[in-house]
Amino acid sequence: MPHVLVVDDDPVVADLVAFRLQRLGLQVTVETDGETGLAAARRLRPDLVVLDWLMPRMDGLEVCRALRADADPVLARMPVLLLTAKSQEPDLERGFAAGATDFVAKPFSTRELVSRVTAALPTVPA
Repeated sequence: MPHVLVVDDDPVVADLVAFRLQRLGLQVTVETDGETGLAAARRLRPDLVVLDWLMPRMDGLEVCRALRADADPVLARMPVLLLTAKSQEPDLERGFAAGATDFVAKPFSTRELVSRVTAALPTVPA
């Protein structure tokens, strides 16, 4: 079963994302800030990270850059889906430059979230 790490400091958003992904049959771990999220990614080596951009202690772009720079090739290539209210073109450019695989703009549709997760994890049925 694919494992997804959700990192978001908003408990309502994190719970909604986790619930929807668990309904897909995915294993989900939730962390509430960038620093603990990065540590969890290194420890758990999930198949995908759903990452908020604006968080305390370490923002999503810093987490994404740290994953891309990691010596572990699994972490360096891990798909990262940024879930963020920052969705203007310059923001997208910054996110992709940091190594994001894809974006979902807040407020978001759970259908879009599921579509982007299944695109990043082709072994998950749509």
